Amino acid sequence: MSRRSSWLTTSRTSAILLPVVGVFVAIALWWLAIVAFGIEQFLLPSPSDVLKRFLEQPGYLLQQTVVSLVEALTGFGLAIVIGVPIALLIVRSAILERLVYPLLLAVNAIPKVAIAPLLVIWMGFGQVPKMAMALLVCFFPIVISTAQGMKSTPAELVELLRSLKASRTQEFFKLRLTYALPQIFTGLKVAISLAVIGAVIGEFANSTEGLGYVIWNSGASADTPLAFAAIGLLSIMSIILFYLLVLLEHLLLPWAEETR
Repeated sequence: MSRRSSWLTTSRTSAILLPVVGVFVAIALWWLAIVAFGIEQFLLPSPSDVLKRFLEQPGYLLQQTVVSLVEALTGFGLAIVIGVPIALLIVRSAILERLVYPLLLAVNAIPKVAIAPLLVIWMGFGQVPKMAMALLVCFFPIVISTAQGMKSTPAELVELLRSLKASRTQEFFKLRLTYALPQIFTGLKVAISLAVIGAVIGEFANSTEGLGYVIWNSGASADTPLAFAAIGLLSIMSIILFYLLVLLEHLLLPWAEETR
């Protein structure tokens, strides 16, 4: 039993196989629920209805997927560029931490759906408000994970490095950043899925393109299979982006996996 459990948790094959099995089980339960309860298509389409609807407009749906992907990745990238330096400043200054943390919490607590129409007023139409929404949604976990990661460096190692006359730059890159990277990647993996959600929220507010617009428009016209096709593409996008970050973490931090 222990060998089987070890294979399921450590094998690379199982790391690929188990998620695929989970997806097929979920689809099977979805199909069985429709058959067992006789649910109408306009309420809950079957997986075959969703696939058929996607195959009717694959070019259009993939084009809208690219739009949402660009918005999500741009907002995610901006959150990294802005959030990581802010986190580093917070770590360096206790005064700044006490000053900025309440503001970060306040911004994070604001319902993002309420901000979306304001972003359209402030930034106009187009993709910029959607990118800004993606930035707002994924900004907080990046800042928090980076700040906590930088604080996780053992104090005795910091003192040891300073006793060896290491410069502040060497201390940062060779010690603090090394210890912080696993937590930073944890925040990035949370943030990448939130970036997709943020882009869709922005598209709901006012848009003529993107998967969020497809979902909103198909819901208004009771085209439920099309809405589910767009939702499925959003899910696939989030999964791919998440596992790309997992792969990047594995390549850059192989030692972190061994210590877990």
